[in-house]
Amino acid sequence: MHVASRPKKVGSWYAVGALVAHFRKKARLTQEQFAESANLAVDTVRSIEQGRLALQPDRAEQFDELLDTGGALTVVVAKLPVRDRIVQFAQGLVDHEQEALSILSYETQVVPGLLQTPEYCRAVFDYRYPALGSETAEQWVQARMERQLIWHRERPPVGHFILEESILRRPVGSPDTMHEQFRQILEYTKPVHMSFQIMPMDQTPHAALDGPMVLLETPEHERLVYLEVQRASFFVDDPEEVSGYHHKYGMLRSQALPCDESERLLKGLLGES
Repeated sequence: MHVASRPKKVGSWYAVGALVAHFRKKARLTQEQFAESANLAVDTVRSIEQGRLALQPDRAEQFDELLDTGGALTVVVAKLPVRDRIVQFAQGLVDHEQEALSILSYETQVVPGLLQTPEYCRAVFDYRYPALGSETAEQWVQARMERQLIWHRERPPVGHFILEESILRRPVGSPDTMHEQFRQILEYTKPVHMSFQIMPMDQTPHAALDGPMVLLETPEHERLVYLEVQRASFFVDDPEEVSGYHHKYGMLRSQALPCDESERLLKGLLGES
């Protein structure tokens, strides 16, 4: 079992932040002066320089222009892998998602990140407590959308999703946000290698009342289970334990609505049945 604890203040963004601070000082600007010229709060500049907040590509271009860096920041940010744009406790999951042969996901609270629309994702982060800063929230939204590029790989992974019905009935954002999210689930699961099922709210027995899980298969055909709670996560890689989770997932598939009934239920929520 690999355990990932709460985020630590290490990583690529600290190097990027140090570079921003270096160019700012070279331009003989204080943090306050630079923040004003960039139309940002000084706390945002401090967070970027300290590596607590990622420098997004459009912001990197702006900083390059203001600090006359010759495009250095834009180049550095573009070279960073997707994992470095993800909060640290989830980086292990992202690493495996990028090359997984299959992803099987059971979710209990919100639509899985790999299926979310930007508006739904933004609403989820808006509800977060304690609240996220707007810059951090937007950074996390963009990172989550980049994770979805795996569905556009030349050989995308097999994807199967089981969603609790309560997820679809909990309003996250506006009615339009929910409708667009429903449409995206239907659109993303159209290809033959993709599918979803809905677990009815009144279903008993229920094989996974103890929480969500993600099952992945690596290119080396190793099977892993990813479990997450609040801001902590871990992987299960012991073959015997992993086998148990696959049996549990198989039982969930038998208890959930079949794919065609799940599609009809979702279309009914859209008013299309």
